[in-house]
Amino acid sequence: MQNLRPKARHVCVAADEAKQRLDNFLLRELKGVPKGHVYRLLRTGQVRVNGRRAKPDYRLAGGDEIRIPPVRQSEPGPQTRPGSRQQAVLQAAIVHEDESLLVLNKPAGWAVHGGSGVSLGVIEALRAMRPGDRHLELVHRLDRDTSGCLLVARKPAALRALHAALRAGQVDKRYLALLAGVWSGGPREVRVALQKNVLQSGERMVKVADEGREAESHFRPVRRFRDATLMEVAICTGRTHQIRVHAAHLGHPVLGDEKYGARAANRQYRALGLKRMFLHAASLGFAHPATGVPMQVAAPLDAQLQALLDRLVPVA
Repeated sequence: MQNLRPKARHVCVAADEAKQRLDNFLLRELKGVPKGHVYRLLRTGQVRVNGRRAKPDYRLAGGDEIRIPPVRQSEPGPQTRPGSRQQAVLQAAIVHEDESLLVLNKPAGWAVHGGSGVSLGVIEALRAMRPGDRHLELVHRLDRDTSGCLLVARKPAALRALHAALRAGQVDKRYLALLAGVWSGGPREVRVALQKNVLQSGERMVKVADEGREAESHFRPVRRFRDATLMEVAICTGRTHQIRVHAAHLGHPVLGDEKYGARAANRQYRALGLKRMFLHAASLGFAHPATGVPMQVAAPLDAQLQALLDRLVPVA
């Protein structure tokens, strides 16, 4: 079913929506409209700001009036809502919240957003739980099987500031990973380019390749066990599967990683109770987008991962 808006809309830009690009504003307002069509509306002058044409990169100001022409949008399908148990899990996962943002200790197994066979992700669930929060947006992403700190903006201005901080390398992201094998030596910096590749099956893989995008990870051993090493990993770039591919490249894959890991080691640790990939976004450090005050937010390991560590035998 298609819905034709009979008249143009006029939207007034709120103060907390200022400074964002016009095209980004329209893409959120016109959900379901193909991106190319949104840019065609801009290119042909059908979108007006204060009665005038405006370019896609125009920065909005509070009080701007935007004319949005009639467009065809897909009728929204039935909304999948989180059940009471899912809501309780997400509510308990919030480790920090203020007027600008919130941070979740995302449970493993949750996708951050819907799509590719997932009807409900973290962001859709949060929006359903908090209908009064009109501007909830993911600041970054975590793999579905990765747990830990996930940053969500509550205001457009916070989203822009945090995205700018990420681009400038001003967000300190640290992970805990249990790697196969005993790590020799101390900290190690890894600068190895990575390239995404989609297989015929549709599965997304990442490989080390000189022609790929630069990626930098810093590995620091925290605890050594008989045949595994608990590692703190700080990433300076945010490439897909970066830690997992860099760890495998070093010969110490993340335990429980079914895509890039070692099958024998995974079987051994599954027998010890590891039912998921041991990769956890342990902390985030950044300047608060509204106040500039430095923040450090941490998320504890879940009970399963902590119990596994408690069972392992440490070595000097």
